[in-house]
Amino acid sequence: MDVLAVRQAVAGQLRRYGGELAASGAAQDGDQFTFPEADEFVKARPEAFVLGVLFTQGIPASRAWAGPYELRMRLGHLDLDRLAVEHDAVADAVRRPPALHRFVNTLPAWICSAADRIVAEYGGDASRIWAPGSTVTQVTERLLAFDGIGPKKSAMAVGILMRHFGVQLSGRECSAVAYDVHVRRVFLRTGLVDEDTPEAVCSAAVVASPDDPSLLDLPAWTIGKETCQPREPHCDQCRLGAVCPRLTDRNATGVGARKAGA
Repeated sequence: MDVLAVRQAVAGQLRRYGGELAASGAAQDGDQFTFPEADEFVKARPEAFVLGVLFTQGIPASRAWAGPYELRMRLGHLDLDRLAVEHDAVADAVRRPPALHRFVNTLPAWICSAADRIVAEYGGDASRIWAPGSTVTQVTERLLAFDGIGPKKSAMAVGILMRHFGVQLSGRECSAVAYDVHVRRVFLRTGLVDEDTPEAVCSAAVVASPDDPSLLDLPAWTIGKETCQPREPHCDQCRLGAVCPRLTDRNATGVGARKAGA
């Protein structure tokens, strides 16, 4: 089978898996983000979802999505007006052992800045970021305006909003996959890309799923996390096992990546 045929077969399997996950309303781990109480909090409070996006960097996903709930428990509230101005209290809550995040110096500033932006620009209602009638591009740009949210987090957030929360955004062809270490590794090992760059990964997703590139994000992330692992990939148990060229000598490197032997 030639390279193009392999890529088409891999893309088809990823799209099917992505369709299954979308149909089930998958969040991250099944229909859950994290443990039940924190999961319910993120799902019920749009501002908690936005703050949760800030946490999703450098720590396991389940711990990240628990962040807003744990922050509220430590502060006794998640009042945006107070979060915007009570910088010392937020910093103390994040840093207090056990720390809520590894980025104890930057995350508190992101939280306070996000609260201020939601109050000032969205009247304290974070759901207005993805108000009815919005496009993928508009919501992406609004999220990118937040300190601590870059292309990776915004792509992930837009995908979750559409897939799990059922937010109807037009222009899905303008969506993207997150440049996440698991996604990168799967794209490399399946031959969808030959180089590990944001441009290559995003372009490959557009080719593989032109109507909705974000459809590939969660299936690739899940496969990378569960079977296509850095050190010991479980190819025979993988959803892509029958079509993947199994280029297991390839690994994502640089920011966010772990060494194969780690």
